[in-house]
Amino acid sequence: MGGRPRQMETQEAYGSLEASLLFCPQCRQAMPVRKRLLLVLLDGDKHEYVCQQCGTPCASKVEAPPPRRGW
Repeated sequence: MGGRPRQMETQEAYGSLEASLLFCPQCRQAMPVRKRLLLVLLDGDKHEYVCQQCGTPCASKVEAPPPRRGW
């Protein structure tokens, strides 16, 4: 069939998932989270997921910058 392996398509499809519920160690259950920018790094932006109820950090994620165009 096509030129791309199925696994590559699956990885790209899930590459930009955003968490809406994560386990909070303080609340001891899955809670809604808010994503906030923590650091701007050379390899991308580091974001932190924070519990909306108590403000405890639950996870973090580094997002690669978008590819540059032109130039």
